Amino acid sequence: MDKTIIIAEAGVNHNGSIELAKKLIDVAVKAGVDYVKFQTFKAELAISKNAKKADYQKQTTDADESQFDMIKKLELDKNAHIELIDYCNKKNIMFLSTPFDLESIDLLYELKIPLYKIPSGEITNYPYLKKIASKKLPVIMSTGMANIQEIADALQVLLNNGLQKKQITILHANTEYPTPMQDVNLKAMLTIRDEFGVKIGYSDHTNGIEVDIAAVAMGATVIEKHFTLDKTMEGPDHKASLEPDELIAMVKVIRNIEQAMGNGIKEPSPSETKNIAIARKSIVAKQNIKKGTIFTDENITVKRPGTGISPMRWDEIIGETAKKDFNEDDLITL
Repeated sequence: MDKTIIIAEAGVNHNGSIELAKKLIDVAVKAGVDYVKFQTFKAELAISKNAKKADYQKQTTDADESQFDMIKKLELDKNAHIELIDYCNKKNIMFLSTPFDLESIDLLYELKIPLYKIPSGEITNYPYLKKIASKKLPVIMSTGMANIQEIADALQVLLNNGLQKKQITILHANTEYPTPMQDVNLKAMLTIRDEFGVKIGYSDHTNGIEVDIAAVAMGATVIEKHFTLDKTMEGPDHKASLEPDELIAMVKVIRNIEQAMGNGIKEPSPSETKNIAIARKSIVAKQNIKKGTIFTDENITVKRPGTGISPMRWDEIIGETAKKDFNEDDLITL
């Protein structure tokens, strides 16, 4: 693919509000992304009531609240999914959602979502991976917190249960919000490509957009990035998300980088061809030269423009005889 698939991750930044979710969709449409992605889960099926919050979640939500209670408030039921899918269809943008439990996998299949996004936390969830593979839909799998063997194991589960390698894209990721630059390790994305022979991409949790741009230049076929209406809103993921203007800027730069990558053939481009004669040089008379004079290092030189004999033919010209008179700076001809 020449075009990078850009997934704008709304996630749970809707804070449980359908209207807020629709505003996020509007931002994704304005930015020109390919997909807007939410999260599908039933808290009772995905999170134990004893599960603790991550440190980054404690910083952006009530620290005394359990992870279960935090997540329970962010559920989107089936009717909410249908409403948001319809809204996306009207806005001409593709709806995606990440399932976090087995029932949610079935729900998304029932709603005819065209592919599955496996989040980093499920890469070691064998029943989950097996069920997704059985649906035989394309899969994008994030690999935050995983080592190369865990990625290999997860990939093998998918392949053993109905998927082909060409259906799978693996995203390098780091599951810290925001990810420190020194922990990005973007070269690991290429390690994944070389190790498994799959399409690769990058799911980004850093502040800013520069790492996403670098990932595209390195060959990412998918970029996933969280976004929000306002980073200061209460909720687990707002702080590490792009605001609307930043998302718009990221998409614009990625599309520019795609054009700049080109076809890999090194040859003059259409825009620069006209400058060859201006910027290159030719062999010219260093001084007045009479007809019959032998060309030497002392009476010829190299100057612009490049409309005459190329200086690469210097040794060929040296020793030849001038067939006419040349004034200083005249292009040498044979």
